[in-house]
Amino acid sequence: MLHVLDHLQQATERLQREAAVAAARAGAGYPQLGAACGLTRQGARRRWPGIYHHSHEKPTELPTMTSPARPFDVLLVEDDVADAMLIEEALSERGARNLVRVTDGVAALEHLRASDTARPDLIVLDLNMPRMNGRELLKVLKTDEDLQTIPVVVLTTSTAPDDVTDAYSSHANAYVTKPVNLEEFERAVQSIDAFYLDTATRPRP
Repeated sequence: MLHVLDHLQQATERLQREAAVAAARAGAGYPQLGAACGLTRQGARRRWPGIYHHSHEKPTELPTMTSPARPFDVLLVEDDVADAMLIEEALSERGARNLVRVTDGVAALEHLRASDTARPDLIVLDLNMPRMNGRELLKVLKTDEDLQTIPVVVLTTSTAPDDVTDAYSSHANAYVTKPVNLEEFERAVQSIDAFYLDTATRPRP
């Protein structure tokens, strides 16, 4: 009986994967696959990894958004480990190449001003952090001639109108509220990468 149950489970998993691959080829993404099976997007990715990457044929996934203008490097200023993991997943789907994470504004400035640090293409910034919070860091970044052209996405739990207004007044390029909805976050990143990541002025060598 146990052997039969194991056989049935394997057959069910095989059929589910075949159905997932067929749906992916028809244009479904991980959000749709997860919703159809009662899973989160991350759960669908874990259950069916690599279904859009077949060695014998061209991938047929129809992305929900356009591809990023080019691969980009990210500085993530976030003190919450769980949130950082979700953000990294969203950024990887938008083409993030290298991601460095620091946990507060002081560490961010130390990293950015280190002589051996490569300039990031994008900064993702939480507001509520120890030592130097995101509001203070954003003001420093946007008044520093060497750093002010780096696009900044503010990512925070705050929906307070004053925080939103203050962030944009300090020249944030996008404002996204937690909990992180991956699609919403990807749209925020997409909204700036096509323009800002290609047009941001880099310091002369």
